[in-house]
Amino acid sequence: MTATTTSARSELSELGRSETALRTFLHGLPGVDQVGAEQRAAQLGTRSIKTTAKAQAIDLAIRMVDLTTLEGADTPGKVRALAAKAIRPDPADPSCPHVGAVCVYPAMVPYVAEVLRGSGVHLASVATAFPSGQAPLEIKLADTRAAVAAGADEIDMVINRGAFLSGRYKEVYDEIVATKEASGDAHLKVILETGELATYDNVRRASWLAMLAGGDFIKTSTGKVPIAATMPVSLVMLEAVRDFREATGRQVGVKPAGGIKTTKDAIKYLVMVNETVGPDWLDPDWFRFGASSLLNDLLMQRTKLTTGTYSGPDYFTLD
Repeated sequence: MTATTTSARSELSELGRSETALRTFLHGLPGVDQVGAEQRAAQLGTRSIKTTAKAQAIDLAIRMVDLTTLEGADTPGKVRALAAKAIRPDPADPSCPHVGAVCVYPAMVPYVAEVLRGSGVHLASVATAFPSGQAPLEIKLADTRAAVAAGADEIDMVINRGAFLSGRYKEVYDEIVATKEASGDAHLKVILETGELATYDNVRRASWLAMLAGGDFIKTSTGKVPIAATMPVSLVMLEAVRDFREATGRQVGVKPAGGIKTTKDAIKYLVMVNETVGPDWLDPDWFRFGASSLLNDLLMQRTKLTTGTYSGPDYFTLD
C-alpha cells in the first residue's frame, strides 16, 4: 500500500465521525450517467464465449452460488437437504464443485451447520430484521450474535433504507459498524435493497457508505421486492468497489441477488466482473450469486457440455 493510499484510507475512516462529513463526501461522488451505465451493461451482456471457456465459467459460477432459502415455511429437514445439495450439487458427478455458501434464516443455522461442518461450504445467515431492517438496533444486533453463535460464518445484513433515503447517513453508517462488530470473525455482507433506492446515484452512495463502515461485501437485494439484481445496478456497484480499492487498498466483494435464474444470466455477470474490476474478483471470496433456481440451470448446462445430453429440469432436486 502506497503512502498516498494509506493517507486516503485514514481520511476516509474519519468520515463516520459526523453527519456533515458523510453527506459532503457521499454527495460529492461523481454522478452516474444513467444512459451510459445501461448501454454499457447491455453491451457486456451481448458477449459470447467459447465452449471451453463456458465450461470453466459454469464451474466458477457454481462455486459462487449462495444457495438460498428464505421462506416462512422453511423446516430443519428442508435446510438440511439444501445443505447436502450445496456440498454435492450433482450426486452423479463427483467432479462437480460445491457451492459458495448456504444462506438461511438465523433459526435454521444450527441445522445447516450440522451438515456443512468441514465441507468448505460457508454458512450465511440473514440478520438485522431481514428483509425490512425495521427493528430497534439492539434487536438487530442480538439477531446477528445469535446467528454467529449458532455457526454462521457470514452475515447478510440489511440497511435501514428509510434512514438512508431520509439522508440520515450516519445512522446507517453506525448500524453497519455495530453489526460488523457483532459479527466477530464472520464476513459481513451489506444488503442495499437497490430496488428501493430509486436512482443509480443512490446506489453508488449506499455502496460507498457500506464500504466506509466496514462491510466485506455489498449485496444488491433481499429478493423480497419486485426489482432485484439488474446488470446496470451491479455495474455501478462493481465500479464502486473498484474505486474504493484504488482509494484505500481494501478489496470488497459484490453479491447480486434475486432474479438471476439462468446460466446465460450468470455468464453475463462474470463477463461484466472481468471487464469492470478484473480477474481479482473472479473468485467466490469476492463475488457471489444470491440464488435458488440458478444452481439447477447451471447443473443442466454442465451436464449438457459433459455428456452431450440435456438432462432436463426434473433430473435435479427443486429447492
